[in-house]
Amino acid sequence: MNAIWGFLTGLLGIVIPGFGTDPGTAFSGYIEAEYVYAAPASPGRIESFSVAEGQLVEEGEVLFALDHAQQDALLAGAEARVAAADATAKNLATGGRAAEVDVIRASLNRAKTDLALAQTTLERSEKLSELGLTPKAKLDQDRATWASAEAQVEQLSAQLQVAELPARNEQQLAAEANLLAARADVAKASSDLAERTVLAPSDGIVDRLFFSRGEMASVGQPVVALLPAGALKVKFYVDEPVRASFALGDQVGIGCDACAPDITAHISRFAADPQFTPPVIYSRDERARLVYLVEAIIDAPKGLHPGQPVSVEPMK
Repeated sequence: MNAIWGFLTGLLGIVIPGFGTDPGTAFSGYIEAEYVYAAPASPGRIESFSVAEGQLVEEGEVLFALDHAQQDALLAGAEARVAAADATAKNLATGGRAAEVDVIRASLNRAKTDLALAQTTLERSEKLSELGLTPKAKLDQDRATWASAEAQVEQLSAQLQVAELPARNEQQLAAEANLLAARADVAKASSDLAERTVLAPSDGIVDRLFFSRGEMASVGQPVVALLPAGALKVKFYVDEPVRASFALGDQVGIGCDACAPDITAHISRFAADPQFTPPVIYSRDERARLVYLVEAIIDAPKGLHPGQPVSVEPMK
């Protein structure tokens, strides 16, 4: 008789979602991680790794480095131009007029347009950086590009003034502007060289290396996956009648085979729309049901791992 009643209850539970659900019943779920990925801001061949999978790293620690021979050469050239511009500025005595005023004005207008574009790009990168959506190296590069564009405007503005000043003063102003532009080129070349070494964006454990030494990495393509502290969450599914009994911030208990007895989590998200129970938690009583996805951030993992199946119980 008990077997017949259990069969009928299970059948009604499939036909009528939520029928016979005990509010204190544990829900099936699994652990998921919010990984932090480290990727290069420019393409290149991976020259070396400074970490290994499973290693604990701190924010700012070197993860890997790309080949930087080209960037070394560009920096050396920029530094040479600074030395030449500095020598010209110091030793300039006399000279003729600069290019025609109309040509300088046209070049200045184009430089101002480039500066406006660099300003817009920098502002966008700063906003994305505040949200953690862009690498610091990209922000540094955009700042260097803006500085170079500003220096170019200053240089051409000085050249425009040079065209209307006595020859000696004009040449001196142009030389000073050239020196500023050369120094900006050094700043950009230094930034490009620095971004060839990728640093850890946060503290965490190196979960996976997606490439090997000598392979080519593209811009923005993850090379290292980090698992920061507090990055684990549990995802579980509840049917519609039970969904109303949960609220953001509610505490739930986490259980699994060989788990610590006091693992808890706090609900951080509810899916807006229902969905069919995913195969990962199919059971005889849950298949063919429409359920809501619930996510909860785990307070202290205590040995939990991504992908691990768990049970979730309300704690009211």
